[in-house]
Amino acid sequence: MNDQPMEKPAGEPTAAPVEPPTAETEAERREAEFVAAMEAARAEVADLKDRLLRASAEMENLRRRQQKELADGRQYAITSFASDLLGIGDNLGRALSAVPEQARAAGAGVVASLVEGVEMTDREFHRLLEKHGVKKFSPQGEKFDPHRQQAMFEVEDGSVAPGTVVQVVQSGYSIGDRVLRAALVGVSKAPAAKPAKEPVVSSDAAPTAPEENG
Repeated sequence: MNDQPMEKPAGEPTAAPVEPPTAETEAERREAEFVAAMEAARAEVADLKDRLLRASAEMENLRRRQQKELADGRQYAITSFASDLLGIGDNLGRALSAVPEQARAAGAGVVASLVEGVEMTDREFHRLLEKHGVKKFSPQGEKFDPHRQQAMFEVEDGSVAPGTVVQVVQSGYSIGDRVLRAALVGVSKAPAAKPAKEPVVSSDAAPTAPEENG
C-alpha cells in the first residue's frame, strides 16, 4: 500500500487559503451593521412622525368641523320657527300701512293710540328676531341679487342702471349668513327705443302739376 500523497495534475489551480477574520474586519462589519440599523431607525422615526402629523391634522380638522356644526346648530336651530313668525311681522307692517296719513298726522284719539301700540309691537318683534340672529333687509336701490331677492316684475327706468331694485314689495330676512326669506322686488330695465318719426307732409303745399307728353 502506497502512503505517499497523491500529486495534483499539472495545470490545476490551487485554492487560496481562507484567512480567518481579523479584529479590524470584524469591527468594520459591525460598524456597517450599526449604520444600516441607524438608517432604518431614522426612516421609521420619520414615517412615524409623518403619521403623527397627519393624525394630528385630521383631529384638528375634525374638531373644527364639530365646533362649526355645533355653532351652526345653535344659530340655525330656530330657522323653521323664525320662518313661521315672519308672517306676523308682515301683518304688523300692513296694519301700519293701512292707517291714513291724515289720521297719523292728527296724533290724538283712538287711532293714534292704536298706531303707537302697533309700532311698539313691531319694534319689539324685530328686536327679538335680531336677538336670535334674524335680520330684516330691504334692498331698495341696490343691484339685483338673485340669491337674496326674487324679481316680481320689471320697470322701464332710464334714471338708474338696468338691474337695479327700484321697488321692494316685501322685505327679506336673513339668519346668520343664510337667506331666511328672499325679498320680493321690482327691477329696472332700459327703456325701449322709440321708433323714428316719419316726416309730416304739410297739407298747404301746392300739388305738383303732371308733366305733359310730347
